Amino acid sequence: MNEAIARLRQFRDDRDWKQFHNPKDLSLALSIEASELLELFLWKSPDQADVSKVKEELADVIAYALLLADSYELDVEQIVLDKIALNEKKYPVSKARGTTKKYTEL
Repeated sequence: MNEAIARLRQFRDDRDWKQFHNPKDLSLALSIEASELLELFLWKSPDQADVSKVKEELADVIAYALLLADSYELDVEQIVLDKIALNEKKYPVSKARGTTKKYTEL
């Protein structure tokens, strides 16, 4: 991840785009790119989506998420591991296995 983040920073900085990459705008861009990813599945079964386009849009989503984390100096691996640990408590296997219920309904 460190190499990817460094490359994203370099790409951004070479174009003088840091001025546009504040947390609010990165969050908006992330949401927009996630919507573009969703659009690839609209009115289709999952296997009908163009995988090459999915890769492109998913890369955009991940890139903006990484830049947002970087803007707050967050350790991406650590925040994901922390969230998994939290979800393990909220969704114990004994109650959550095989169900889509929210943790408040288990």
